Amino acid sequence: MTGTAADRPWVKFYDPWVRPHLDYPDVPLYAFLDDTAARKPHGTATIFQGARLTWAGVREAADAFAAALAALGVRPGDRVAIMLPNLPQTVITFYGALKAGAVVVMTNPLYTERELEHQLSDSGAETLVFLDILYPRVSRAVPRTPVRRLIAASIRDALPLPLRLLYPLKARREGHSLALPDQPNLHRLPELLARHRGAPPPAVTVRGEDLALLQYTGGTTGIAKGAMLTHRNLVANTLQTWEWVRGLERGEQRVLAVLPFFHVYGLTTALNLGVATGATLILVARFQVGEVLKLIQRYRPTLFPGAPPMYVAINNHPEVGRYDLSSIQACISGAAPLPVEVQTRFEALTGAKLVEGYGLTEASPVTHANPLQGRRVVGSIGVPFPDTDVRIVSPETGEEVPVGQPGELCVRGPQVMQGYWNRPDETARVLRDGWLHTGDVARIDEDGYCYIVDRLKEVIIASGYNIYPREVEEVLYQHPGIMEAAVIGVPHEYRGETVKAYVVPRPGTTLTEEEVIEFCRERLARYKVPTSVEFRDSLPKSAAGKVLRRVLREEALRQQATPTA
Repeated sequence: MTGTAADRPWVKFYDPWVRPHLDYPDVPLYAFLDDTAARKPHGTATIFQGARLTWAGVREAADAFAAALAALGVRPGDRVAIMLPNLPQTVITFYGALKAGAVVVMTNPLYTERELEHQLSDSGAETLVFLDILYPRVSRAVPRTPVRRLIAASIRDALPLPLRLLYPLKARREGHSLALPDQPNLHRLPELLARHRGAPPPAVTVRGEDLALLQYTGGTTGIAKGAMLTHRNLVANTLQTWEWVRGLERGEQRVLAVLPFFHVYGLTTALNLGVATGATLILVARFQVGEVLKLIQRYRPTLFPGAPPMYVAINNHPEVGRYDLSSIQACISGAAPLPVEVQTRFEALTGAKLVEGYGLTEASPVTHANPLQGRRVVGSIGVPFPDTDVRIVSPETGEEVPVGQPGELCVRGPQVMQGYWNRPDETARVLRDGWLHTGDVARIDEDGYCYIVDRLKEVIIASGYNIYPREVEEVLYQHPGIMEAAVIGVPHEYRGETVKAYVVPRPGTTLTEEEVIEFCRERLARYKVPTSVEFRDSLPKSAAGKVLRRVLREEALRQQATPTA
């Protein structure tokens, strides 16, 4: 099912406005910002806690940041890491870094020192933009990395005046310090922007084929590595996503930007899509269901890309009936399977079209979605995006399997990455003859609808975040009292999956569940920490000595299915 329109049976199920083939301009990603700012300079670009920025204001600030980076010595191709939640400064620094010709490394603010150190060292980032309250963690990790420029941003600077005055009190109550040391390599973002306000961005040439983003992922193994996404990759996936939803547009569009921009799903379907279409970005730094319901009622978003746990939380909020959610027109759910009951309930509450899609970091990330108005198939991730081809192949032979039979899902399209940063062997393993081998087991029906059956890569998806068992296991093995460890994902009503650890203690050692969890809590981001620990005398293994996570998962599923007395 590849190649020409005749080989793409799914095209006949596209919504009427969706074109099977799009034209992708050879422009840098930041051209979206420049075009939108020229078209609607006084339109509202961002809303955060009631504070608003115009498109002209965002472009001017992004230009100033680009000029500031150049003045600090950043050159085209240098890596600039951005470690921020969804703030106006995230929009400004992301596009500003691209305007300087830099390669952005989006970094999760929840990362521990160990995780941060790995990503900064592996990417070779010499500049880090971070949230000021994270300075204690950053200051401990950075000395062991190539970073030599620190740029601090503050939530306080994004707030309207009354809240800005109160923010230091709130930060102190939550145990955060806003104080920063006075040192030559540490800069404050507001001062940099003020110093370069009105300056043009540096005169650098950025082409579509140039690298724009290193987005870290475990890929099809548990070793975090940077997927190399070009400007062309990100432009293409933004335009593909826009094509999918544009038929529902009525009036001014507003995107509820609650998916984190440091995750490529949020970066494309919220940030880049909003900038490209000129939609107002309603920025949410942290998902809290009560606050999100208030934001929906107040600011009337029309597009709400999200993950199933978000829709579950809204559906189950005890006071959801008090809020008017009718402004929402379209939602593409990704990062985890979307249960049909969640879809049905959310659509009844809002009147919106909520459809399941699929993607992966290596594809910028979206490759599939169900049509918004056309045929939606329960349990299916939908059909391939425009200009996207699929194959289902045998993991053993690489040969294409018959329609309806399970095999590894492979995709090809303009959104597929160039490879993994400094990992040619891994790149060669997943990119073969132009096809991206996803590591997911799927089947495709005669109409081109795809269904995820299982995962070759045993990634755990909790609340939309990818958690790689090997990474958690490596932390467990650091504990002096643990002889063997294995980690699996078990079903969870709210998070989709949660982490369960199996531990074999060293002889003569006494361990408790809380001790093991606390050990992980100190070394892993919160969402990666096991929520339960089961102690064993041994772990199931293959004849070759490999721990059989599949057996553990089957046991866990049986335990969950067995009613307690």
